[in-house]
Amino acid sequence: MNKIPEGKKIILFDGICNLCNTTVQKIIKKDSKNSFIFAALQSNIGKKIITKLNIDLSKIDSIILYEQGSSYHIKSSAVLKIMNEFGGFWKVSQILFLLPKPVRDFFYNYIA
Repeated sequence: MNKIPEGKKIILFDGICNLCNTTVQKIIKKDSKNSFIFAALQSNIGKKIITKLNIDLSKIDSIILYEQGSSYHIKSSAVLKIMNEFGGFWKVSQILFLLPKPVRDFFYNYIA
């Protein structure tokens, strides 16, 4: 796998989805700590990470937040973890983790 900068979290996104591309641009603007790097699910690095994590893209075709050597998160969990990195008022979003994952993901799927 290509060398990934130490301490960076990788956001994998659907490179052909207009909403996803717009969302990536918004994350870049909010990422004042420079915490994230980005890769399309369809890119070579994206495919390598997906293979490493044994993710079936026929079941999950959404945003994936990959924290090297630690964990990965999908759908609403990924979004909430990303928002937490923005700090400040955005940390309030973490209260949504109190909702069951199926409920959060229902709304994520509806929007996505």
